[in-house]
Amino acid sequence: MADPIPPVVAAAEAPETTETAVRTLGRDAWHDLIRKPTFIISGVLFLLFVTIAIAPSLFTSLSPTDCDLGLTRQGPSGAAWFGYDNNGCDVYTQTIYGARASIMVGVLTAIGVLIIGGITGTIAGFYGKTTDTVVSRLGDIFFGIPLLLGALIVLVSFPGDAETPELVTISKVVLALAALGWPQIMRIMRSSVLQVRSADYVQAARALGAGGTRMILKHVVPNAIAPVIVVATIAIGGYIAAEATLSFLGVGLQPPVVSWGLAISRAQDYVRTSPHMLLFPASALSLCVLAFIMLGDAIRDALDPKLR
Repeated sequence: MADPIPPVVAAAEAPETTETAVRTLGRDAWHDLIRKPTFIISGVLFLLFVTIAIAPSLFTSLSPTDCDLGLTRQGPSGAAWFGYDNNGCDVYTQTIYGARASIMVGVLTAIGVLIIGGITGTIAGFYGKTTDTVVSRLGDIFFGIPLLLGALIVLVSFPGDAETPELVTISKVVLALAALGWPQIMRIMRSSVLQVRSADYVQAARALGAGGTRMILKHVVPNAIAPVIVVATIAIGGYIAAEATLSFLGVGLQPPVVSWGLAISRAQDYVRTSPHMLLFPASALSLCVLAFIMLGDAIRDALDPKLR
């Protein structure tokens, strides 16, 4: 009797495993991102501005309320790199501390529209029919209201003053922008959910008896959220610029809050005689907005295989 043939080791029959055999979409996107100069530049700027917003005392030892009228509108010097504003406040310190409120408005507004638009878009795309029609028409109504004009009207209707707490002032601007900015996210989320809803794994989960909520949370949202996050990242820069515009018009953030928009507003009457008052906060605002836009564009290109 012949000896039984020993079992063949699976590893011998299987193809050799390499480091590049199977990689997730996230890993592929990361490898693509780190090769992009735009991502490196925007990422460095992003980290810089976030650090400034979280810990401004690391970049200046002065307080934004330390002002001396005797130094009013003096230009840049060794003692004050960015000069002084019309109240004798150090423009460099104002620019550093202004990052906190401006970035906070942008990030919180983006989170707000992501939540509102994400939920409504998911419901509309997943359930369809009458639900989709009602949510879509509601979104069309809000989408038809210009963001800045609508926010301006809302903020004029609920004015603040120097006695209003800082968080209340910031919250009003955030709510005004989020209440009008969610339809864009809703449309993108709805479109993404409509594509994911017909996928095989969703149909398989449905056939196995999974409920609607379970399918949404486990299968639909995780696979449909990527384009929404990209748009929200880009939108942060737009909301920061919107806050600056509203503050410049006198209806956004109010003193004693320190923001780039307020600094630009104070500089409007001194552009010719003291251009440094406008130059530095406006440059910081532009760089911050550009950083978020470039970062969002880089992430979008990395997550979309068609753009690689």
